[in-house]
Amino acid sequence: MFKTEINIIALDGEAKADGATEMRRQETLLRTRALQNAIFNSANFSSIATDAKGVIQIFNVGAERMLGYTAAEVVDKITLADISDPKELFSRAKALSIELSTLITPGFEALVFKASRGIEDIYELTFIRKDDSRFPAVVSVTALRDAQDEIIGFLLIGTDNTLRKQAEAEQKKLDQRLRDQQFYTRSLIESNIDALIATDPSGMISDVNKQMEALTGCTRDELIGAPFKNYFTDPEQAEAGIKRVLAENRVTNYELTAHARDGKETVVSYNATTFHDRDRTLQGVFAAARDITERKLLDQALLETNIKLESAKSLAEKANLAKSDFLSSMSHELRSPLNAILGFAQLIESGSPPLTPRQKSNIDQILLAGWYLLDLINEILDLALIESGKLLLSLEPMSLNEVMSDCQAMIEPQAQKSGIPLTFPQFDGTYFVKADRTRVKQILINLLSNSIKYNRAGGTVVVSYSTSTAERIRISITDTGEGLSVENLSQLFQPFNRLGRETGTEEGTGIGLVVSKRLVELMGGAIGAESTVGKGSVFWIELNRTNAPHMALDDDKSKMAIGPAKISADTPLRTLLYVEDNPANLLLVENLLERRADIHLLSAQDGLRGIEIARASLPDVILMDINLPGISGIHALKILRKDPTTAHIPVIALSANAMPRDIVKSLEVGFFRYLTKPIKLNEFLDTLEAALQLSETQSAGTNREKNDS
Repeated sequence: MFKTEINIIALDGEAKADGATEMRRQETLLRTRALQNAIFNSANFSSIATDAKGVIQIFNVGAERMLGYTAAEVVDKITLADISDPKELFSRAKALSIELSTLITPGFEALVFKASRGIEDIYELTFIRKDDSRFPAVVSVTALRDAQDEIIGFLLIGTDNTLRKQAEAEQKKLDQRLRDQQFYTRSLIESNIDALIATDPSGMISDVNKQMEALTGCTRDELIGAPFKNYFTDPEQAEAGIKRVLAENRVTNYELTAHARDGKETVVSYNATTFHDRDRTLQGVFAAARDITERKLLDQALLETNIKLESAKSLAEKANLAKSDFLSSMSHELRSPLNAILGFAQLIESGSPPLTPRQKSNIDQILLAGWYLLDLINEILDLALIESGKLLLSLEPMSLNEVMSDCQAMIEPQAQKSGIPLTFPQFDGTYFVKADRTRVKQILINLLSNSIKYNRAGGTVVVSYSTSTAERIRISITDTGEGLSVENLSQLFQPFNRLGRETGTEEGTGIGLVVSKRLVELMGGAIGAESTVGKGSVFWIELNRTNAPHMALDDDKSKMAIGPAKISADTPLRTLLYVEDNPANLLLVENLLERRADIHLLSAQDGLRGIEIARASLPDVILMDINLPGISGIHALKILRKDPTTAHIPVIALSANAMPRDIVKSLEVGFFRYLTKPIKLNEFLDTLEAALQLSETQSAGTNREKNDS
């Protein structure tokens, strides 16, 4: 009984165990079927099963989504080859035939041939959708076999490869773009005229271009990995260059001498900078070495040329100075005997008893030659001063009407003697030009004299003017002489060139026109000529127009009426000496001093005459122009300061030179004050009063010293 119970219990345990196993098997089977259904119905990949001939038997949800067909439209109706690209089938059949050494026909066989032979087959295939659109897919083909290992069909599992294809295409473009960029960058490096070198921080070469290969005579492979310093005549200096770049991040124009394998040496200008990666980690040094051998040769040649030019310039300046000194000395030496010759000749000419006709003719020749020699001396000196840059001009507003009137009075005697009528313009207004009055008269007299000298008998000379522009006025002198050819016109302003008239009866130096041209240009004007052979010539000058000079009042006092100064009866008479060559300026000061009855005005038109008058009259104050004929106002002041009799007299500078350096220079040499033109009335009167007070104080001190002694 007991044994039977044990058996029953054992059987019952075995039944329970078999039941648990069956349950586990069923659960596993359900999970497998669920997994199979999930795979088969997945929309992410296509599952297509065919029979042995390729007719579609199974067409899952993924296949429907990818190809646009429903399962009902394809199952048992079309083959797998019908939805594949026929060109790819043909190409695949051809490739497999070659690979497997057997003839494979295009179509379904080409799709499953490897799988039918038990060979794993995964390849790319282009599927054709229902709407005839195409998409790439990756397919895995497996042969389906029965229990007898006979093929009953094929299973193709495919995934849409469009995105991967697009990604591959983009990557291909990026790769190509990178290759293009690398090629472009390398092309830039190789096309550079400089030798380019990259080194690591330790100075080992990491890259070079062709120019560096040419510079050293080594190949790129030989250079990369070698020390940078090894390819220069001074390795320590080259290494110092690398260290300097690392310390300062940049080096420019660092000279080194490259040493080639064949011994050739090349001087290079080394320019370098550090370079870093995107994390700003130092990677090394990038350097460019430019061959400057030719530049060094040019620099040396230029240096030698400059030395020669400086030497030539120095010699020219010395020669010019020697010429000026010689001309100045010769002028003095020539004028002394010439003064006696002309003086005594004039005494004889005007003496008593009257000269015989023959004697008169001889004396006339002496005087003619003497005056000609004096003109020659003056013109040569003028030309020398202009060429040396020492000629001083006083550019001030001057009345063209007045100058023309003066020139007419000076030239008419010569015209009357030659029987040449002169016609001067009748100005319809007062015209002012900015120029040096004395030099303008010199130019016009020279042109007028030439128009008379080289005119024909019974000819005429007409002076006219025109306002060619708003800024300039042109003065033209028209004669009826023989005229000049085009060739002669081109030689008109050459020194000592009298255009073939050296053998004529008219005296001339061939310098006057040259001096006139230089003077006009120094005053900012122009000179020229037109001529017709047989009809005559027109010589013209253009000068810059300006406004009439006027008395400027201080802005804060412009509305104040300034009347004559109140002078008491016992006020002593003071003396003011004004050294000025411009009549308009002199007249202005005369008008200004009409309100000062206690001041007596003296005047001189040049520095030397001013010194003479100062020594003779001992004025209380001197008013001095700077640019004067003969010696300058500065030179005249120095002479007055050295003379004990005139050293105490206050001297006021009055000049159109308003540049700060001119004012400072004048005050440094001892002027009491420096006034600029146009005159500011109150400033002028205040300065004059201050100078008079200083003069009075100095005179009182001098008298006390005399009494004490």
